[in-house]
Amino acid sequence: MENYSLFDSPIGVLGILWTERGISGIQLPEKDSEATAERLRQRGRTARPPEHVRQAIAALVRHLSGQPQAFQELSLDWGKVPLFHRAVYERARQVRPGETISYGELARELGKPGGARAVGQAMARNPFPIVVPCHRVVACGGRPGGFSAYGETAAKARLLALEGVELAGVR
Repeated sequence: MENYSLFDSPIGVLGILWTERGISGIQLPEKDSEATAERLRQRGRTARPPEHVRQAIAALVRHLSGQPQAFQELSLDWGKVPLFHRAVYERARQVRPGETISYGELARELGKPGGARAVGQAMARNPFPIVVPCHRVVACGGRPGGFSAYGETAAKARLLALEGVELAGVR
């Protein structure tokens, strides 16, 4: 069973989930805090976060306040993540704040030329948004591509703007 906690951030109420193995999910803001809480209730029970989760929350709030964080020190629970998705997420974690990579480039780096769509599908199922920076994975030409969180590409653009990146064609 996963535990979760809600927390306030500059972009709204987020949630964090964890198990004894590490952080198992990040929930980006939904249309309101009740919708965010409902998403989390479907996966676990509310609990007081242990120290390592409180540190993760503090790092997320700093990041969303315009102080980019790398999140490399965070321990993630990969238990429910398919192997290909994990490879995609581990490579995406190497993309530094203020940088982007295209779906196609990421696929080629993983030895899957022509696998841009598979990378996009993995990103759409990313359980660790921000920590695994799916917002930094874009379509060719710097276009936004997709973003499955509430707010869609505008939310993606907002996360990138915090890191100094402007997406082509998004205001």
